[in-house]
Amino acid sequence: MKPKLSLHAAFVAAVVIICFATTMLSTTKAQEKVVKQITAAEEPVVSPADKETIKRYQDRVKEYVSLRSSLKAKAPKLAKDSTPEQIQAAETALVTLLRTSRAGAKPGDIFSPDIARYIRTTLKREFKPEEKKEIRKVVLENETNIPVTLKVNYPYPDPKEFVEMPATLLLKLPTLPKEVKYRYVKRTLLLVDADNNMIVDYMIDALP
Repeated sequence: MKPKLSLHAAFVAAVVIICFATTMLSTTKAQEKVVKQITAAEEPVVSPADKETIKRYQDRVKEYVSLRSSLKAKAPKLAKDSTPEQIQAAETALVTLLRTSRAGAKPGDIFSPDIARYIRTTLKREFKPEEKKEIRKVVLENETNIPVTLKVNYPYPDPKEFVEMPATLLLKLPTLPKEVKYRYVKRTLLLVDADNNMIVDYMIDALP
């Protein structure tokens, strides 16, 4: 027969549990606070004029995402048991539609001169010399071995060849919707479709 827990022991155990839970909660809140402070410290100081520049840029990105979504919605729906070949054919068809719809697209349509100037200035200002050196090392040493044609509406290499963006660098760049991502080819910053790897736009001399 198991011995009964005394009221005193039960009370002590309850206090220990409550203290532990309170400590964990406090620790979690403290950690969240530190993360927010670090993030805030990493984010660049943005002037009212720059905020307008960023907003116009993000609006242009959203226009691309909206076009992409509308074309995707009009495409035939794939069955759940679609073969890899059928899925690839559907993706290729969507890219063809995007290219046709963006036939007149050219470099700088989204990375317009004002946002390009903001990005270059911010990246040069926000990083210390040793940080710039480390970022260049990470980006350039991990350069894809597959030749990349820098041309709007053309594909970036397969995702497995993507050069990972340093987190500290991403925090300095304007945020993007999940449908598009930043990528580098040497010192050129690309805006790439996250699903089909198509180069949406690019700007040169964008590495700090």
